[in-house]
Amino acid sequence: MRPPLKASNIIPVITLLAVWQGLCSVGLIPSYKLPSPIQVARGFWDLLTLGMPPGHSLIYHILYSLWRVFVGYAAAMATAIPLGIAMGWSARLRNLVGPILEILRPIPPLAWIPIAILWFGIGIQSAAFIIFLGVFFPILLNTIDGVRSIDPVLIEAARTLNATDRDVFQKVLIPGAVPAIFTGMRIGVGIGWMTLVAAEFTGVRQGYGLGYMIMTARDIQRADEIVAGMLVIGLIGLSIDGALRFLERRLIRWR
Repeated sequence: MRPPLKASNIIPVITLLAVWQGLCSVGLIPSYKLPSPIQVARGFWDLLTLGMPPGHSLIYHILYSLWRVFVGYAAAMATAIPLGIAMGWSARLRNLVGPILEILRPIPPLAWIPIAILWFGIGIQSAAFIIFLGVFFPILLNTIDGVRSIDPVLIEAARTLNATDRDVFQKVLIPGAVPAIFTGMRIGVGIGWMTLVAAEFTGVRQGYGLGYMIMTARDIQRADEIVAGMLVIGLIGLSIDGALRFLERRLIRWR
């Protein structure tokens, strides 16, 4: 059960908003550089009712961005988790694949944008590919570490009880690696959102996406809608992270 929201969690947020509003009201922060919280709230209402560009509802921007994140995130999980378990288990596979991955891992996902557009064009495929690259490595590395951190005594004990390799995988390796896998998934969500917004900056075919919405607001100098869009991205990321935390607590009751 989720613990009740405490006043100590709300007070810092209220304090920040009050200071922010006060600095804007006395003119220390120009509104064209950073709009006040009241102006941001109005910008959010405009995004919700009028849309940006006009007629492009905020709800649809969110749905299109969520779909792009889901496609790239699901593809990263489907490849990184099995590969991470295999590499964590097999030193030979780590030595074989590890150098290739270590060359690719430092390359920022944003550096792949020109290649993604060249390969897939402007659309969900290129955006999902960029998200995949951002999410893949955190999940992979955490899965490898999760498997390698399992006490060898547990594996030997399982083999002493005549456990097969399949039993060791299903009842020792995978359960033992699940906490680390969830850590990688949560890290990957944040990176996935960052790469998504940057990928949408380059253009989207459908005309929807939070990154595209923010860039359009920039073009017409609506700083209030830019900040409102940024806060929407942050709140969605926070919600996804909370959902993963909830799922982790339900699946890993022993932790």
